[in-house]
Amino acid sequence: MKTKISLILFCLFLLVSCSSTDVSEDQENQSPNNGGSISEWLYPISEIRDGGPGVDGIPSIDSPIFVGADMAPSILSDDLLVIGIKIGEDVRAYPHYILDWHEIVNDYVNGVEVAVTLCPLTGTSIGWNRIVGGKRTTFGVSGLLYNNNLLPYDRTTNSLWSQLGLLCITGSLIGQRPELVTVLETTWGVWKTMYPQTSVLTTETGFDRNYGVYPYGDYRTNNSFLIYPLTTEDNRIPAKERVHSIIDDNEAKVYKFGAIGNGNTIKDIYKGREILLVGDNNTIVSFELDASSSQLEFEYDYNGSEGFFKDNEGTVWNVFGEAISGPGLRNRLKPTTSFIAYWFSIGAFYPNAEIYE
Repeated sequence: MKTKISLILFCLFLLVSCSSTDVSEDQENQSPNNGGSISEWLYPISEIRDGGPGVDGIPSIDSPIFVGADMAPSILSDDLLVIGIKIGEDVRAYPHYILDWHEIVNDYVNGVEVAVTLCPLTGTSIGWNRIVGGKRTTFGVSGLLYNNNLLPYDRTTNSLWSQLGLLCITGSLIGQRPELVTVLETTWGVWKTMYPQTSVLTTETGFDRNYGVYPYGDYRTNNSFLIYPLTTEDNRIPAKERVHSIIDDNEAKVYKFGAIGNGNTIKDIYKGREILLVGDNNTIVSFELDASSSQLEFEYDYNGSEGFFKDNEGTVWNVFGEAISGPGLRNRLKPTTSFIAYWFSIGAFYPNAEIYE
């Protein structure tokens, strides 16, 4: 299996290094069901970059170990970012300072096969269901990048996927989209206050890494520091500003933290759908309202517990859109397809993205 993966990725590297043109029209028009020839790409081959480490050179975490919040190491300070997930009563946190070194955790959360993915270069934390094409799989780091973003591969078909593009870009599953699992990016201080029963991923990964030391220097704050050039540059927002991005196929609308302020709700219309955003300086979530929920008025109401906002009927909702008390108890709002990202990556993947002002 490892030999097969290495051979396929080696071929990919050759294509990247040797190609000087975009994918040809003939290749683009080939059927996606013809065995997954690596000549078929949905992104221009000339713009796929070799990040250096090679296939699995950045190792995914496939046997994650967790401890309770009270056992979290002191290095996990309240201001550090984590990726939070809640499926039923199973609540877990994946610290950025671990995923900066591994990028993918293959996990099993309350009966759901989950891949928690973080691309440190684009600041994108996204959860995928690991049932792909009807089969259970795990995801690994290919070592390849597009617009500085992670291109995972699935270990069942060896197809390559775009994390930020939410799409399989080459292989037998070309054109398929992953089923998303809702995750929340926020600070550890906020997450453990909302969910004191949370478990948290430990550094017992089986690998020797300098956890707690960010591996990319001043990358997070240096707006002029990118590893590779972009296909499209959009300078309307500083490159490394974190924005909440709602995705609709190949288009996007972004909301700046500054537009939310220190605790606010916004109702907006995007692609004919009514959207509710709730957030503050640390956290933004968004939901698609239906005929019933659009009649409600919502108010930010985070006070150091699970409740994050409430409606005019007295129902209290958490960050996952679950009604946790009040007359609407057990109702649930539909999450948007959305994630936090560095602005430059949205501008590159979704040209002419709308910006909420």
